[in-house]
Amino acid sequence: MAICFELVVNFGDNVEAAQAAAALTEPHPYTLQAGAHSIPFHRPMLRPSGRYIELAFMPVGVGWRAAIDRGLPGFALTAAELTELGHQLYGLLVKFHGYTAAMVGWDPEHVLDPVELPDYELNDNPVPGLVLCEELHNQLGLGPDYLEFQPGYRWIPYQGETRALVHRPS
Repeated sequence: MAICFELVVNFGDNVEAAQAAAALTEPHPYTLQAGAHSIPFHRPMLRPSGRYIELAFMPVGVGWRAAIDRGLPGFALTAAELTELGHQLYGLLVKFHGYTAAMVGWDPEHVLDPVELPDYELNDNPVPGLVLCEELHNQLGLGPDYLEFQPGYRWIPYQGETRALVHRPS
């Protein structure tokens, strides 16, 4: 089983917005700093995910057993370095428009499907770091605890990571 630290964005059926977001990380390789580490990113992965288009931004070597990282060196990151990387990914997300939901974390795809979100009872069990467009926020009947992430988007702020990543070969 693979586990990846990544930014995943649900663009609904808005292919143009997803392609524009993916283009923001050109020229390749796109890198971010986490502590003393300069971490490159794989090319953004645009993929259909059932009812919507998903765009994923995955740092190279920040995960466990990811096929895309096979044969590449991995990073051992402290919780503080992972948190720094997460904040920078949210900084990248601020540049995007036209998406429905997004989140940074360890395999966050499972909380980005608007059809399944009511099952999470988000008023009682908020998910830190989950960003929702204003329309979806209103459809779900979510309250004022969800702060403005950027105009048109609300979230429960990201709280960072609590565990270090000890690199294990892919």
